[in-house]
Amino acid sequence: MSENAEMENRSFEQNMARLEQIVALLERGDARLADSLALFEEGTKLVSLCSGMLDNAQQQIMKLRKGPDGQLEEAPFEEDVQQ
Repeated sequence: MSENAEMENRSFEQNMARLEQIVALLERGDARLADSLALFEEGTKLVSLCSGMLDNAQQQIMKLRKGPDGQLEEAPFEEDVQQ
């Protein structure tokens, strides 16, 4: 199984945990340059994947509300967000 396929099969939480590990390894600063580059590349893929997972989750968040005819309808969660 390729690294990308493996990432896609893991949960959001598992990917975030791996990203945290990568950040910790890079922050230590004792990895060889080639290893640091490989970790950075994996980390950027994880950031992109996790961002996409969050976007998909946001699109799925729906709430029920009464429409003009009194019937319940689904509306995007964002409609009630106040700044």
